Amino acid sequence: MSILAVGSIAFDSIATPSGRADNVVGGSATYFSLAASYFTGVRVVAVVGEDFTSEHESILKKRGVDTRGIEHAKGKTFRWGGHYLDNLNEAKTDFTELNVFEQFKPRIPTEYKDSQFLFLGNIHPSLQRAVRKEMSGVQLTGGDTMNYWIQGSRTELIETLKLVDVLLINDGEARMLAEESSVPRASRKVMALGPRALVIKHGEYGATIFFRDGAFGLGNHPFRAPALPIEEVKDPTGAGDSFAGGFMGYIASQPELTREVLKRALFFGGVMGSFAVERFGTERLQSLTREEIDARFKVFRELTHLE
Repeated sequence: MSILAVGSIAFDSIATPSGRADNVVGGSATYFSLAASYFTGVRVVAVVGEDFTSEHESILKKRGVDTRGIEHAKGKTFRWGGHYLDNLNEAKTDFTELNVFEQFKPRIPTEYKDSQFLFLGNIHPSLQRAVRKEMSGVQLTGGDTMNYWIQGSRTELIETLKLVDVLLINDGEARMLAEESSVPRASRKVMALGPRALVIKHGEYGATIFFRDGAFGLGNHPFRAPALPIEEVKDPTGAGDSFAGGFMGYIASQPELTREVLKRALFFGGVMGSFAVERFGTERLQSLTREEIDARFKVFRELTHLE
C-alpha cells in the first residue's frame, strides 16, 4: 500500500565529532521516504529550488519513490546547518535558510489521492491540517511536530491533532505539549487531544508507544522497544525521520492495523534510525538491503527476550 509523505527536502551542512559534510541532501521527507521505501510504495510532496538537480532527485527515484509531487520553484532549496558536540541527541543550529520552503503550500497530485497512508512531516500545523482534510480517505495518518510549533502555533497544532491517528514526538516535546512533567501522564493528555496512539522517541534509549483506551484493540498498556547500541554514531540528523519511515512503512506493508503490528513497527523504526546514523546524510539509507534490515530487526528483538 502507498504512503504519501509531506514534508521538507533540504541541503544540510553537518559537523559531528566524526567529521563534517556540507550540502548533503536531507529534510524530513527525504529521510522518511527512503526509510519507508524498503517496506512499501512511497509518494512525496515537497518543494525544492533551482539548485536541486535531477542527480539529487535520483537519490529518491533509485529507491522507487514517486517524486511527481515535488514542486520545483524559482530560488534556492531550504538549507540548514548544525553541529553536534558530545551530546549527539541535541543539534546546535548554525543557520537556517528557508528559501523556497518559506512559501511552501503542499499541492497533492490527483494520482496521489488514493494513497492509503499519510505521514505529515514537520511543517506548519495549518499546512498539515489542510493536507489531512484533502486526504480524507486514508486508513491511517501519522504526524510529527516540534517545540517551535508547540510554542508558537499551539492553537493550530491542537486543531491538527484531532485529525492525526499516531503522533511521533520525543519525550521533551510530549512534556511541553501536555504541560506535564510525567511522561505517562503527558501521554494521556496528548492522546486526549486526538491521536489514538502516541510514539515517544527517547533517542539512544529507544521508543515507547502509548495507546488510547480501545484503540487498535483491547487494553491500554504501553510498549517499549530498545535502541540498538551503535559503536560510532556519525550523523544523528535524520534518525527521527528515518525512525518514522520505518515505523509507518512497516505498518503500511501489513494486511491489518492492530496493536501488535504497531508494536512490531517500533522495532523497524529503530532499525531504520540505527542505519541512518551510521553515515552522513542519507548515504546509508541509499544502499541497504532487505536482508540487512531483517537481520538487524532480529537483533533488536533479541534485546527484549530473556531466555
